[in-house]
This record gives sequence, C-alpha cells and structure tokens, in this order.
Amino acid sequence: MSSNWVEVCAADEIDEEDVIRFDHEGRTFAVYRSPDDEYFATDGLCTHEQIHLADGLVMDDIIECPKHNGRFNYKTGQAKGAPVCVNLRTYPVKVEAGSVFIGLS
Repeated sequence: MSSNWVEVCAADEIDEEDVIRFDHEGRTFAVYRSPDDEYFATDGLCTHEQIHLADGLVMDDIIECPKHNGRFNYKTGQAKGAPVCVNLRTYPVKVEAGSVFIGLS
C-alpha cells in the first residue's frame, strides 16, 4: 500500500515536545514533535469522546487529552489509561526540505 504524502507545515512550526492540529479532506490529525526532535502523527481526535488532541498536553512520548486526561503513546498510538481504551491510528511522517509530511493511504 503506497502512501499519499501531504504537506503539513514547516518543521519549525512545531515546538519540541508539542503538538499541532492538521485538517485535511474532512479528517483531523495531530502532528507531534518529540523531545528528541522526531515527528509523529496520529488521528487528531481522542477515541473516547472525539476531543481535539492538539489542545492536550505532550509529555515525553505521551499525549494527554484535555477533557478527561486519557493518555496515548503518540509514537505507537497505544491507549495508556482510563478512560481511553481504543488505540489511536498512527501515520508515517517524513521531513523534507524543512517541511513535515504525513503519509495517508
């Protein structure tokens, strides 16, 4: 399955240990920059109540939902504690020429 790469933003538009919201063709994504200066992408809405994760708090490799404090590992999508129990879908990310791209299949 090949990926359709979509440009999200300039790499420096996301601070280290932060997240931004990215909307594309009716879907919402969350794009993260880790403390190690790596980039990751997941679905943008919490699997618990469809709250925007970009409004949440990033700590190390965890995104915490702003509504009920559900936590996910944004590198793997794994749900890390109540009330969330459904994992997030993750997407491949690449950085080219100073821009961040996510792969949508």
